[in-house]
Amino acid sequence: MKIRQRGLGLFGNLVVLAILAGAGYYVYKSIMETDTGAGCKDAQTSCMKYCRRSTTESTSAQACQSACQREADACARAAR
Repeated sequence: MKIRQRGLGLFGNLVVLAILAGAGYYVYKSIMETDTGAGCKDAQTSCMKYCRRSTTESTSAQACQSACQREADACARAAR
């Protein structure tokens, strides 16, 4: 008894549909998702790194870090 299969069959079609659904989901997320908070967070992180590298005295380090926090707060308000 020789059975000849033509095309993908039911299981193959389900696999292709699952792959297309996954790809569609990621395309949808990349198009529809707007993340403005990450830019502010990245800016604050780089500012804090700069403060740690450039200041040696604790008072100037604290002043630099408060300036970073003020900038991050202003960025968050602007993003809303």
